Amino acid sequence: MYVKEYSKWQNYKKLDKELKKELMLMSDKDIIESFSQNLEFGTGGLRGIMGPGTNRVNVYTIRKATLGFANYLINANKTKGVAISYDNRKNSKEFAHEAAKVLTSKNIKTYLFESLRPTPMLSYAVRHFGLSGGIMITASHNPKEYNGYKAYNHLGGQLTLDEADEVIEHVNKVEDIFEDFKMNNSLLNIVDESFDNIYLNEVKKISIKDTKKEPTILFSPLHGTGGQVIPKLLKKEGYNIKVVDEQMNPDPNFSKAKSSNPEEEEAFEMSYLYAETVKPDLILLTDPDADRLGASVLHDGTYQMLNGNQIAVIMVNYILENFKYIDKEGFVYKTIVTTNLIDEIVNSYQHVNLKETLTGFKFIAEEAEKIKDSHIFLFGCEESYGYLKSSFVRDKDAVQAAYLLSEIQGYLKDNDRTMVDYLNSIYKKYGYYYEHTESIVLKGLDGKEKIDNIMKHFRENPLNIKNFTVVTFEDYLNSVKTTNNKTEKLDFEKSNVLKFYNESGEWITLRPSGTEPKIKIYFSVKDINLNSAKEKALFLLDEIMNVVNNL
Repeated sequence: MYVKEYSKWQNYKKLDKELKKELMLMSDKDIIESFSQNLEFGTGGLRGIMGPGTNRVNVYTIRKATLGFANYLINANKTKGVAISYDNRKNSKEFAHEAAKVLTSKNIKTYLFESLRPTPMLSYAVRHFGLSGGIMITASHNPKEYNGYKAYNHLGGQLTLDEADEVIEHVNKVEDIFEDFKMNNSLLNIVDESFDNIYLNEVKKISIKDTKKEPTILFSPLHGTGGQVIPKLLKKEGYNIKVVDEQMNPDPNFSKAKSSNPEEEEAFEMSYLYAETVKPDLILLTDPDADRLGASVLHDGTYQMLNGNQIAVIMVNYILENFKYIDKEGFVYKTIVTTNLIDEIVNSYQHVNLKETLTGFKFIAEEAEKIKDSHIFLFGCEESYGYLKSSFVRDKDAVQAAYLLSEIQGYLKDNDRTMVDYLNSIYKKYGYYYEHTESIVLKGLDGKEKIDNIMKHFRENPLNIKNFTVVTFEDYLNSVKTTNNKTEKLDFEKSNVLKFYNESGEWITLRPSGTEPKIKIYFSVKDINLNSAKEKALFLLDEIMNVVNNL
């Protein structure tokens, strides 16, 4: 099968010249990896390594995905138009324009961003212009070799599971991936820089308190889209904002950043060099499409990087401390792999409700729509550095998060406190929670098989390690929850996730990534202090890795 596909690409006379060159240099292993299967259009779109082949991201697989999406919209009579944005990655602008060609040639009105802009702006554009869908060309925080495609519905959220299934069906029906398309300029609308202010005016509304705005904030977009809007927002709002100059330019090679992922400490390396001179109170980093936000804060003369759970906890606590109930109760949302410390905080307030969702912000977006008339959306978060304060956007929003965290920093500085002081006061009140996520990268077809085997093992042989006695086991793929041999149905959509609880409510979760070649193992524990909790989590990590490595 893959030999036939490889030959078809070799013989296509109009093949992109760069792809043609790569095609000629492929090893036998490369050919198998690139042509033995089709790049899967999943529930959130597609993501993969760029290059020639049916299992790679290239102009032809982008066309195929867009044609399937277009046919879905036409079939469902969702014909109000589609917005398209893109990030700084190699070919992102080209892929965005190819998607626009497909849509306009299918008589679908298209709103194409003139230059790279963040994912949350794409989400808002769908809502603002009253469109039927959206496309974001990005691979989020993946390495530079990757690119991808996120598909959005009319509400500005990523496709629901049912919608995604329908789109996948249409994508799979596309037979000729080499079909050429011409732009219908009469249906093309360019979204220019003037849209920035429309979006940023909505962001400003999330402000909770007036502060003196005395802190110095150092920002880097890591060569991505955040640099287009965040510095001008914070500067206009009166913050002393400094930027990491070398990382401000859009660069597909991320040449001045050791990592494009603000979840990783090495992404902060150049920011820390700047901090020696600038002395910022707060360092903020966004990933390439500016839906994730990382932070490091000054405390006792040194910088402490906060993890995604800690940032979420700080935001939730600040929001709820200032929430005034009038006639509508509020809702906070978190995913099933996000810290239980949020549960503790929310449960201490009247008129505030908490709901868990599956991993993926699309599920939080769906919940936001359900309560839009009956309740107040207070906050949504996931441990992987995704936050949303206001649901005028229906995806995680690092611009909102940067603005809110800057305000919190200002409030704390006005009161001679650091963000670490604030976090410690939360721990002291509710308990010392510690979370750790271990990502096991397993690339290629062999890696996928290993990931499947790990999940199969723990599904059939529930966790049995030292110092962690399982009392409850949740299998989200089979929608069952078992507690002391009693089984009940899980009220969630099906997902390939396994979660094990001990009698103290601590948990260990296993989940293959939906967008990267890795399996993630999550740990959440609680102890008498943070160091003890950390030691406990790392001990459990060693225990479970011994099992994984022996499979």
